[in-house]
This record gives sequence, structure tokens and C-alpha cells, in this order.
Amino acid sequence: MIDLEEVTKVYRTGSLSVAALRGITLRVDEGEYVAVMGPSGSGKSTLMHIVGCLDVPTSGRYRLAGADVGGMAVRQLAEVRSRQIGFVFQQFNLLPTMTALRNVELPLVYAGVDRADRRRRALRALGRVGLGDRVQHRPGELSGGQQQRVAIARALVTDPALILADEPTGALDSQSSAEVIALLNELHQAGRTLVLITHDPDVAGVAQRSVRLRDGLLVAEEALV
Repeated sequence: MIDLEEVTKVYRTGSLSVAALRGITLRVDEGEYVAVMGPSGSGKSTLMHIVGCLDVPTSGRYRLAGADVGGMAVRQLAEVRSRQIGFVFQQFNLLPTMTALRNVELPLVYAGVDRADRRRRALRALGRVGLGDRVQHRPGELSGGQQQRVAIARALVTDPALILADEPTGALDSQSSAEVIALLNELHQAGRTLVLITHDPDVAGVAQRSVRLRDGLLVAEEALV
């Protein structure tokens, strides 16, 4: 599913260069559940942006489901994101003026799906995360855990093969965190590939394998199950 070979990412501002990733080689097989760990500044978010086709490597090679992402144009990258990848972020990134239903429908709007099909698929996704009775609520009317479940429903609505979760429990209390982690585990058991970025060893412990970054380098890998 994910195949990175000697991937680097260098950010340049004027004469200043900062190497966020320094030769990452990593493979994630289809259906695998991998946790990416490391302190702030280790390169975790940069790695997620590259894996999620939100950014491209400075050098090295990245293949997603066999396709060479590095040579893709901006429009092609957008199509890959919309069809193959679902994103879950720490801060939910929900639009506050829209209902849960409308927030979940948004990826399908961008994909050109007709209104009736959008509604059907969004309702199904919200039901799957246990929010079938909250579809007309706006984010401000939901708890943090419920907002994150809306975000997960939005990630699921395009039926992606790959879910990328960046600190999905970072803004939640312990009970809501446990609910979200249980939901992500269910998605993995249903056959999806999951990459979870976290600094919390307890959260990482639900994955099959962990990789640890430090200063832009992959410094350790560990099988957890």
C-alpha cells in the first residue's frame, strides 16, 4: 500500500534550509495498522503530509498502491486524496456553520457526487460511527468525542482504502479517546489500512507495529502484536 524509499523533505526560506525528513524508507502493507511516534519536530506531520499526498518529497520515491506519487501533477494528487485516502485530524476541522450531515457530505460534493447519493452515503457513515441521531447537529452542539466521530465519518464517506489519523485523540478526554481508538480499531478489522500518528504510547499500543522518528530519521521499528 505505502512504499517510501529514501524520502527526504527540505523546506527552504531564502538561504535557510531545514531538513524535516532525512532519508525515510518505510513500507506499510495493505490492511496493516501502523503507529508513527516521535517527539515534536521529529518529522511525523511532514511524513503524514507526504503519505497523504498533501506534499511531495524533495527526493526519494513514494509509491501508493503501486503508483509513483512523486511524478503526479497537482490535479492527480487531489484525485488520489479524494478517492484513496481518508484524513482524521486532532482539531476535527469541521465547518461550524454546517450540520454533521453537511460536514460529512463535503468530500462527496468535491467529488461531484449527486445530492441524493451524497445524503445516503453520509447518513450511512454517520450511522456507522454511532451518530445516526445527531445528523442535524452543528459541531458546537456536539461533544469533542462526537465531533471527532463526525470527522471519522467524513474520512469514511468516500470509502478509502487508507485512513491517516494525526493525533486523533490529542484534543479529547480519556473516555472520548478510548471511544475513538475503539472505532479506529473497528475500521482496521474491517480491512482498511491505518496509519496513526501519536506521541502517546498507550494510543500507539493498539496498532500492529510502531515506527519511531527522531530528527527526521526513522530510528526504530517494533512489532506490537
